[in-house]
Amino acid sequence: VQLQASGGGLVQAGGSLRLSCAASGRTFSMGWFRQAPGKEREFVAAIRWTEGNTYYADSLKGRFAISRDNAKNTVYLQMNSLKPEDTAVYYCAARNKWSNVYDYWGQGTLVTVSS
Repeated sequence: VQLQASGGGLVQAGGSLRLSCAASGRTFSMGWFRQAPGKEREFVAAIRWTEGNTYYADSLKGRFAISRDNAKNTVYLQMNSLKPEDTAVYYCAARNKWSNVYDYWGQGTLVTVSS
């Protein structure tokens, strides 16, 4: 499965961005992660393809929303009320049902939030 993330860019604090991740195939679930400069990668959100169940990092609930378009094999991350601390490279990833880890990773898209 190949993943292509897009939609990153420069935005002012308080603004919004929507990231997209197009998948070449269907897996069990998709997730978004991010890695800020000098920090470890952290979980952002995840969604199951079939049921649409969503999961979020507690600190991001209410500002970020994950969704999917099954017909397009694409997952989205809507990010609102962005803060400078949201600046990071955002990665999408896919997990197979039998796996405890994310098996496939996209190339990452940079989000920069200016103050």
